[in-house]
Amino acid sequence: MAWKIGEVLPIIKQNVVDLIPEEELIEKLKKKDKIIVKYGADPSRPDLHLGHYVCLKKLKDLQDLGFSIVFIVGDFTAMIGDPTGRSKTRPRLTEEEVKENSRTYFEQVFKVLDREKTIVRYNSEWLARLTAKDIIEISSTYTVARMLERDDFAKRYKENIPISIHEFLYPIFQGYDSYAVHADIEVGGTDQVFNFLVAREIQKHFGEEPQVILTVPLLEGTDGKLKMSKSYDNYIGLTEKPEDIYGKVMSIPDTLIYKYYKLVLYYDDESLKKVESFIREDPRGAKAKLAYEIVKLLHSEEDAKRAEEHFNRVFREKKIPDNIPEFELPKEGLNIVEILYRSGLVTSKSEARRLINQRAVKLNGEPVTNIDTVLKRDGEKVLKVGKRKFLKLR
Repeated sequence: MAWKIGEVLPIIKQNVVDLIPEEELIEKLKKKDKIIVKYGADPSRPDLHLGHYVCLKKLKDLQDLGFSIVFIVGDFTAMIGDPTGRSKTRPRLTEEEVKENSRTYFEQVFKVLDREKTIVRYNSEWLARLTAKDIIEISSTYTVARMLERDDFAKRYKENIPISIHEFLYPIFQGYDSYAVHADIEVGGTDQVFNFLVAREIQKHFGEEPQVILTVPLLEGTDGKLKMSKSYDNYIGLTEKPEDIYGKVMSIPDTLIYKYYKLVLYYDDESLKKVESFIREDPRGAKAKLAYEIVKLLHSEEDAKRAEEHFNRVFREKKIPDNIPEFELPKEGLNIVEILYRSGLVTSKSEARRLINQRAVKLNGEPVTNIDTVLKRDGEKVLKVGKRKFLKLR
């Protein structure tokens, strides 16, 4: 295929932060008929989120241009855990956890990418077969001094926070992935530049032309501060319920509205000018439209309408939603912490106690302040946890 550089380059560069080095990309486009694009995701939790969607949308741009997309599920590297941005060692996942989390990945990926045109690989295919000799050879491509140039490693080293040897292997193995699939381009967030540079060195070591680095902006999560991450629990999952997606989008700070329109809804420059005016005049309206459009994008227009109605009923009109889950109280009654835990409203009893102490648990609209409270069968009761979770007690 003869790539028309003047036409494809602007598409490639849309919503991109880094293109390193651009001149190498142009050379690849001039001499290669097939451009292999690599994207990897570790199954640290079973769902992808809008931060991943930003990358997936860029991959769809490249796929539509005719580039070959290789999606790598990091089932092997997930058992190490990428320490990017961490101030401590990330907990390692078991093989069973990784397999369980991987199961739902593809239905989410193919909400964006063309299933028939996407190559899916697991990096355990090649990494699990490496011998000790192989690992020593690959590791020799990078020095400890260069590893410590990475921001999170440098910070932890300076502050005498432990760094495990296996964490140094993560960028090495991720770099080997690029060699294994012969990547011409790797796409990811801006926090991955160091890892992508390591990949270039490993490809050179094995006599292969190095990949071009293409990064997209990091999308801040619902807290408005940290990057959207499953580990930070500030994420909006691609397969979450429409009402939850809508509610979470409505909870983002106003300062993020424009960025979500740009990166998630992919508005062009002309449309973004109108969004800027909309935000200035009616930030809540702009956010409500954003929430509606994102639910429509990930589910359907009917789901978006229902989610909007649900949100307005619960949060604007302060009404209890329809069809909330129920929990049957025993005759002798039950402690509030036990109710929250057994009903599944919280994942642990310690979380239940914390939420009660934060006055985030309400009984019939009134905060529960005592963790020793026992609820009995004496009339209709509705528990509310945070802004979006309800439970009817029977």
